[in-house]
Amino acid sequence: MNGLVLQVPILGMEFEAFAVLLIAALAGGAFGAALGALPSFVFTGFVVFLGEGLLILEGAIGGLDVVPSGELATGVTGTIGFGPVTGPHIAFAGGVAATAYAGRKYPEMEPNDWDYHFGKDILYAFGTKPDILAVGAVFGALGMLITRGMDGVGFPTDNIALSVVATAFLARLAFGYPIVGRVGGSSILDMSPFEREETRVAADGGTESDRLATEPWLPHQYEWAGVTAIGIVGGLLGGFIWLETGSIFLGYAISAMSLLFLNLGVEKIPVTHHITLLGSTGAVIAAAAIGSEPIVLLVAGAFGAISALIGELSQRVFYSHSGTHVDPPAMAIAAFMFVLGVLYLAGLLPNAGYLGL
Repeated sequence: MNGLVLQVPILGMEFEAFAVLLIAALAGGAFGAALGALPSFVFTGFVVFLGEGLLILEGAIGGLDVVPSGELATGVTGTIGFGPVTGPHIAFAGGVAATAYAGRKYPEMEPNDWDYHFGKDILYAFGTKPDILAVGAVFGALGMLITRGMDGVGFPTDNIALSVVATAFLARLAFGYPIVGRVGGSSILDMSPFEREETRVAADGGTESDRLATEPWLPHQYEWAGVTAIGIVGGLLGGFIWLETGSIFLGYAISAMSLLFLNLGVEKIPVTHHITLLGSTGAVIAAAAIGSEPIVLLVAGAFGAISALIGELSQRVFYSHSGTHVDPPAMAIAAFMFVLGVLYLAGLLPNAGYLGL
């Protein structure tokens, strides 16, 4: 009876465990604000890489009785990488919200070489400024609650990615940014004002000389042909990594780690974690349905391309015209995995990849 009384509704957790998770999520969100959203996500990559490496090692030596099963890999991927410390729905989300807040509260902090609205500068580390850390903490906790709540009701998608998107939109609302924003081109999908370096028209008819009319998520990764090409490449590699290691998340981790170079200013580093993850997922589904490894790889490449294109479509609609970061990879993962989850529940797919359905 006491166990039932002490359960948190929907989340299926005892109150004491929930309190620990909530406190940790508050700290994780503040940590993401302190480091900056993108640096915190790079740490996600390193931690998940470690966790998946331990799982692969444990699988390789498990039959040798070197260590009891389960005692080498102690859930590093799930409890740390995708948990309160570096989970994207907590640390990255906290950093994104902190940046949106700072874009309104502290515009003077904007670096001189930043061409977009400061609310999109997810490379910026806010250090120890208490109010910004507090914003990160609140949104980190909110991200945890959304993820756990959607998991609790069995919503059929990657609820970490869904939470990253949801908290980013909530930050826009909370800090007075438009959900979509003012369209600078001929349509919401038109990126040509960026190519012409057009600036925004101010309310009085003048120009906002410090703000581009259209701000694509990645200046080097927005043209449809290039996005498709890197999607195929990343999807193929994600599928190959899964074939060789059995890890769905190892390719994702490598992609996330590669963003260290983007954060350090190396030009034209592509963002591919939504591509390699869906490539691995496509491989898992294709292997169960078909079994032929060359075909499995081709399906992985196709899944990578589709995810890349969903990400690009998402950025053109929800990123380019407003003043804060709403993550295109997270939108792509959440949307694509929702389709796969629904198809699996309808009996049209042999599995739902990594979704626990």
